[in-house]
Amino acid sequence: MIDLVVLWIYKVILALLPLGGTLLLAYIAYHMWLHYVQHDFISGIDWVLLEIVPPRDVERSPKAMELFITNALYHWSQKGGLETYWQGAVWFWFSLELASIDGQVHFYIRVPTRVRKLVETQMYAQFPQARVKEVDDYTLAVDKIADGSEYNLWGCEFKLLKPDVYPIKTYVDFGLDKDPKEEYKIDPISPVIELFGSLGKGEQMWSQIVITPSKKEYAHSKNWVEEGERILRKNLAEWTNVRTAASSLPGVISKEIRVPAFMEESLKKTGAKMSKVGFDTGIRVCYVAKREVFSENRRRELRLIWRQYASPYVNELWRINPTQGDAFATGFFTGMFLASKSAIMRLKHRMLEEYREREFFHPPMRHKIKLPWPISPYVFPNYFHHHISVLNTEELATLWHFPGQILKVPTLERIESKEASPPTNLPT
Repeated sequence: MIDLVVLWIYKVILALLPLGGTLLLAYIAYHMWLHYVQHDFISGIDWVLLEIVPPRDVERSPKAMELFITNALYHWSQKGGLETYWQGAVWFWFSLELASIDGQVHFYIRVPTRVRKLVETQMYAQFPQARVKEVDDYTLAVDKIADGSEYNLWGCEFKLLKPDVYPIKTYVDFGLDKDPKEEYKIDPISPVIELFGSLGKGEQMWSQIVITPSKKEYAHSKNWVEEGERILRKNLAEWTNVRTAASSLPGVISKEIRVPAFMEESLKKTGAKMSKVGFDTGIRVCYVAKREVFSENRRRELRLIWRQYASPYVNELWRINPTQGDAFATGFFTGMFLASKSAIMRLKHRMLEEYREREFFHPPMRHKIKLPWPISPYVFPNYFHHHISVLNTEELATLWHFPGQILKVPTLERIESKEASPPTNLPT
C-alpha cells in the first residue's frame, strides 16, 4: 500500500514538473521584459541639473521648501497596462543635492526636462528672490576612481534605522515652524553647510537625496501608511485592556488603551508623519579629493552629518554600504574579513557611477537577485544593494532647505540684492 502511495506521488511530481518549469520560465521572462522596456523608457528621459542660488535674506521657514517639494516633485499617476508593460513607463524621480567644490557650497536639483518649468515656477513661488540656472553636472569633472587616478573617493548610503513610519527629527522639533527671530534660530542644516564650506582646494563633498512618490510595498501592506498602522496597533496591543460587558448585554466590548509616558512622544510623531505625503528616498554622500589632499578625517566628518536629526527612541539615519575594507562584513563578522585593495577601488568607482546616475529606483538587473552574504560578493562582486526608506515632505524639507541669515558662510553663494517689480505709475 505504501509503495503505491509513493509511486502515485512520484507520478504526480513528474506530471507537474513541465508546468512548474513553464511557470518559472514565464516568471523570469516577465521580469526580464519589464526590466528591458523600463530601461528603454528611462534611456529616453532628458535630464537637466539646476542650481538654486538662494536669496541673501531667507526669511521663510523650511515650511516653504516643504510646500515646494509637495507641489513640484510629487508626480503620482496611475499608469495603465499599455504604459506599464509595453512602453515601460515609470514615475519620474528627482535628486535634491548639496555639493561643495573647493569649499564653494551649491544647492542643486536634478529633474527631467519635461517638468523643468514646473520646478522653476514653484521654486520662484516660494522664494521669489532666488535664482534658478542650468549648470553642467559637477560630477563629470571626476572621470575615474582607480589606482593612479587623480582623485580618491569615500562614500556611503543611509537608511532609516527603524521602520519607515517612525520619523527623524524635523524642523518642527527645532522650532523653525514658529518663525523665531533670526538670532534665536537653531537650524539643523547649519552644521552641514559649515562642514561643506570648510573644504580646501582640491576637495569636494557631495550629498544627494533621490526621491520619487512612494509606492513601496511591504510583506503585510501595500503602502507605508498601512504598514505604519499595523506596526502601531501591534505596539499598542500590550497596553490595551479589553473588557467584555455583562452577560445581559452580549457582544458589547469596551477597550481601554493606557499608553505609557515613554511612548507618547513616539506615537504623536509617527501619527504626524503619516499625515503628510511620503516619498521613496535614497540617500548617498561622497567625499572626493585629489590624492595629495585626501583626508581620512573628512571621511569621518561626512558620515556624521545627519547626527543632529537622530531621535534614538523614535528614528535616525544609519550609515550603510561604505566604500571601505569592512564593507561586506556586518554584524558578528564586522572587522573580521576585509576586502582587498582592488575590490575597494572597484567599490569606490561604482559609487561614483551610481552617484552620477542618481541610481536608486531602477538599478541594473543584478540588484534584483539578492543573495545572502558571504555568497553575494562572489556572485556579483563589488557592489551593494540599495535601501529605500520612506520620508515625508517635512523630513525632506528638513534635510534640504536654504539656511537663514544667521549662517554666515562666505562660500555659500547668495543673491546679494533683492529684486522688485517696477512701479505701476511709470510713464509709458
